[in-house]
Amino acid sequence: MPSKDNQSDRSISYEHGVSDIALMGVTVGNLLRRTAVEFPENEALVVPYQDVRWSYRELDSEVERLAAGLVALGLEPGERIGVWAPNMAEWVVLQFATARAGLILVNINPAYRLSELEFALNQVEVATLVLVPSFKSSNYLAMLADLMPELKAVDPGKLKAARVPTLRLVVTLSDDAAPGTIRYSDVVAGADDRAYRRVQELSSVLQFDDPINIQSTSGTTGRPKAATLTHHNIVNNAYFSGLQMKLTAADRMCIPVPMYHCFGMVLGTLCCVAHGATMVFASAGFDATAAMDVTETERCSVFHGVPTMFIAALDSPGFAGRDLSCLRTGIIAGAPCPAELMKRIMGEMHMSQITIAYGMTETGPISTQTSVDDPVHRRVETVGRVLAHTEIKIVDDAGRITPRGTPGELLTRGYCVMPRYWNNPAKTEEAIDEARWIASGDIAVVDEEGFFQIVGRSKDMLIRGGENIFPREIEDFLYTHPAVEQVEVIGAPDEKYGEEVCAWIKLREGRTATAEEIRDFCKGQIAHFKIPRYVKFVDAFPMTITGKVQKFVMREMMAEELAGTAEDV
Repeated sequence: MPSKDNQSDRSISYEHGVSDIALMGVTVGNLLRRTAVEFPENEALVVPYQDVRWSYRELDSEVERLAAGLVALGLEPGERIGVWAPNMAEWVVLQFATARAGLILVNINPAYRLSELEFALNQVEVATLVLVPSFKSSNYLAMLADLMPELKAVDPGKLKAARVPTLRLVVTLSDDAAPGTIRYSDVVAGADDRAYRRVQELSSVLQFDDPINIQSTSGTTGRPKAATLTHHNIVNNAYFSGLQMKLTAADRMCIPVPMYHCFGMVLGTLCCVAHGATMVFASAGFDATAAMDVTETERCSVFHGVPTMFIAALDSPGFAGRDLSCLRTGIIAGAPCPAELMKRIMGEMHMSQITIAYGMTETGPISTQTSVDDPVHRRVETVGRVLAHTEIKIVDDAGRITPRGTPGELLTRGYCVMPRYWNNPAKTEEAIDEARWIASGDIAVVDEEGFFQIVGRSKDMLIRGGENIFPREIEDFLYTHPAVEQVEVIGAPDEKYGEEVCAWIKLREGRTATAEEIRDFCKGQIAHFKIPRYVKFVDAFPMTITGKVQKFVMREMMAEELAGTAEDV
């Protein structure tokens, strides 16, 4: 909702989103139950590639059965359950069933490799892991066998793995149960009367301030942190984001963004449930042609994506001949969106009411968004105004609010701010101050009408096609290469992805390596989107007089180098 003048000092960079609509005090599980009562026969979930077409009544029944099955396994409220899978109907059922059973859903990136998976599972002490056997080039069961050789010799539910000691059970989204695992269908079939009664009891016991979802975020320093979100965080963020798009039960949303991101599971599925709209999955992983096919055949009115997804859709085969008159709105987020791309989306995709949203995982996820009613130039040039019941201020290096129109770091406060990083009070205290403001690391400016522009980032994090990447993760891994003496990772400009990973490497004396050898060293060990596209071998790095590497100088040098040559680095 647009902010209104509420007697605050309009000369400073502070905005408060006020609204006549109250926040909802409801859990994720009960939100679905409400919608199933209000719109029982409305289509809830459509996944053509799985032959799934469920009404809200049917989806609610699927969720209730799985919730009872999880309870029957002995899982208790507050335990963590990881999901390692692409977009599919079972992901949606798990999202709501875990919430209804009081379990904390842990999103695991399908691109993760062994070291990343091991860290994610141990960081939040996952008790149960649900996974597909494989996806694209990843054989998840083979990776698990490497990580946990004990799995092949145990009965399901009795796993005791040395490297992941809290993990007791592995559930496969497959008709075939691998050694030591149990099938998803058997979990559902295991629900009994006692488990169903317990699920009903939990509907009045669980609190909307309980943690319900953990998402890995690179944050500002070190290894990924576990952003812990509550029912209250994500239910209200989903609901008020939907209001900005004027979403109703008549809308049908194509969701090509991944469910392991807040974009998919909050601004996608949960947003639909909050408004009774229809969720549509075109494919397990993003495929531009499939997304356009399903949007056209299912007559979707809403389409979400990061900028690279919209570029791929616009450039997909046969695009010019498609009937996309059904499209109206959606969200573009996850990376800066060029104005020219926005104009193409509004014109060629018929998305005259497309919105831009901005935020971060720790704010569940968005804090600003344009509205369908905003003037076109505002929806093209800004990230909108502050959402309802949310506050934003912009501060200088000393932490003082800047004059309106003056750039500074954007901070957010309100219901959307996560309560903590899981089991990490030091990082939580570092991220959220005593007044409950959380810093974004982004440099922003707000104008007289309350519209925000993001003008830069104060931290080293880079964004490749909507994926947040923290350089130190890649640096720490590359330091394990025997030829690497020093490595610094930066973002290099890229027309398609916004940024690409670039590694500057100083080799050990007497050692040699090629760019291809460095990339091959990464394959299968870190996620594909973290593997450096550019590898530059150097003898030294630009430094300050105090000995700190000047990454901003490196970025400028790479931008000039890439602009001046078409040759690979």
